[in-house]
Amino acid sequence: MMNRLEQILRAKREEIKFLRLRRAELNRKAGRREDFRNFRNALRRSDEQLAIITEVKKASPSAGVIAKSFEPVGIAKNYQRAGANAISVLTDPKFFQGDLQDLVRVRDAVSLPLLRKDFIVDEIQIAESVGNGADAILLIVAALEQSKLVELLQVAENFRLDALVEVHTRAELRSALSAGAKIVGVNNRNLATFDVDLAVTEELCRDVPDDIVLVSESGIKTSGDAARVKACGVDAILVGEALMRREISLEQLRSGGT
Repeated sequence: MMNRLEQILRAKREEIKFLRLRRAELNRKAGRREDFRNFRNALRRSDEQLAIITEVKKASPSAGVIAKSFEPVGIAKNYQRAGANAISVLTDPKFFQGDLQDLVRVRDAVSLPLLRKDFIVDEIQIAESVGNGADAILLIVAALEQSKLVELLQVAENFRLDALVEVHTRAELRSALSAGAKIVGVNNRNLATFDVDLAVTEELCRDVPDDIVLVSESGIKTSGDAARVKACGVDAILVGEALMRREISLEQLRSGGT
């Protein structure tokens, strides 16, 4: 039986076939871009307070539709007003009901660094990300061979993008570090089963060098959750669903991280 991640990647490879037909156009557009915002610096805090990456997210395979009334620009502006450090925008259409145009519109509306949250497995997607306003991309170790991870990190660097390299196990963390990741995201969600456990961050944080920016992702819903992962030494948290459902505010999350 195919797991969730394999299912998503199969669909993504079909998308990429069409993207490759536009390679010259996408590379030209990416090459003209100059207005980068530093995602890594936004997460590396000096005031002992957790940085918060807020997420613009309409739906997910595990939760279904999270926001029936979905206004990406309004959501992003509210996040910026509330003191977010960076914004993640879901762009996968099939499984998360995202849209690359959401990234473009959010880019025009806020001044924060933007992470394109999608399943990046090919360099053409990186050119596409640059041309549509991303300052950082997500690279998921579980979705990539080691040689491909190294290659995509280099392509991102060449395009002046930061990369959030996502891991879920100790072996994946070793892969990320050996590939040269500078920002590591520990996903508390198992992408094969979509089960969530904050203990994943607690386990893996011990093996992350101090010079790596460390992010805890998924399952952070309360100020207590934020405090729990901050105690591990993470620099930032990525929070989507709880904020989208208005179950908690940035202020409440930050109160757990001070």
